[in-house]
Amino acid sequence: MEKRTIPISLPSMGNEEWEAAKEPIFSGWVTQGPKVAEFERLFALRHKVKHAVAVSNCTTALHLALLALDIGPGDEVLVPAFTWVSTANAVLYCGARPIFVDIDRRSFNINPKEIEKKISSRTKAIIPVHLFGLCANMDEINRIVPHLKMIEDGACAAGAGIKDRPAGSFGNIGCFSFHPRKSITTGEGGMLTTDEPELAERMTKLRNHGASVSEEQRHKGARPYILPEFNILGYNYRMTDIQGAIGIVQLKKMDNFIHERQKWAEYYTNELSSIPWLETPVIPVGYKHGWQSYVLNVDEGKSPLKRNEIMDVLHKHGISTRPGTHAVHMLGYYANKFQIKPEEYPGAFAANEYSMAIPLHNKMVKEDFEYIVKTLKRVDERSA
Repeated sequence: MEKRTIPISLPSMGNEEWEAAKEPIFSGWVTQGPKVAEFERLFALRHKVKHAVAVSNCTTALHLALLALDIGPGDEVLVPAFTWVSTANAVLYCGARPIFVDIDRRSFNINPKEIEKKISSRTKAIIPVHLFGLCANMDEINRIVPHLKMIEDGACAAGAGIKDRPAGSFGNIGCFSFHPRKSITTGEGGMLTTDEPELAERMTKLRNHGASVSEEQRHKGARPYILPEFNILGYNYRMTDIQGAIGIVQLKKMDNFIHERQKWAEYYTNELSSIPWLETPVIPVGYKHGWQSYVLNVDEGKSPLKRNEIMDVLHKHGISTRPGTHAVHMLGYYANKFQIKPEEYPGAFAANEYSMAIPLHNKMVKEDFEYIVKTLKRVDERSA
């Protein structure tokens, strides 16, 4: 079998995105403006919310969401112990404290059964993460903590949902990423969603230094030479119109992207389920997976090699892999700051040690998927 080179992810972009980017470049309006506004409108429509606010990335989206909900010093925010570090970092940016909650190892999402154990008189909010594109159990989470402010970290979950409700429509605020590893991309970029007009207005001001009106509103107004009022402390978290123009094109392709990924995810599951040392993803009935990543669990008690050794073999054969993500409580900064031991969160610890993402993106062809499956089925032979 001829060796192939298959990256873990590759954005699916081409002439349509290139042509779209030309318009703001040649118009001269390249910062946040009409293209961002149109991207926001279309994103809100697709995710069944009243408002969408574009920002520079999902980390800044999380930061603004927490600020808009008045999270600050002395407050505690529940976050899953297995997620990208930015989920917890954003809480620290506000002077609040992230309180880790263990995950369900099969879904990789926050375990509802562990939430109540972590609630204190200082708990003000919760950030469920829709990891790898699978929504957390939002019905159960809402039942357990109806009194808490809720921010959905949907960095991986644009287009995902439960029954007829899209990710980003379950909590007070949803946060999304358009990093190149996501199903749609603007290079970098993020989006906030909400049904609450007061939150949308506040986040819109916070992303633009706290200005009372946007640059576009000012420039198109009767007196563009009059600077706006700045009555709150804000940040420069804007998205550019170049990114917005690309985002419009990508968003129109999103459902087709996800449909194609779904097809190949099913192929993976059908083919890899016969390998006794691999656990394939589980999708609850009624859930629409966004398939940002296809993440397996390696059962090292049954496997011929350890997880990292399997990744070494795949790398040698041109197949990129990654751990699903990391257990934040095990990262040096958090372990030292909060004196947390790895085994305090057994689900997150196991996911950290045994999860493995394999390539799944819209630039792959049939032969790539077949090559990956064949290599995994013969991993013990190929380790020699």
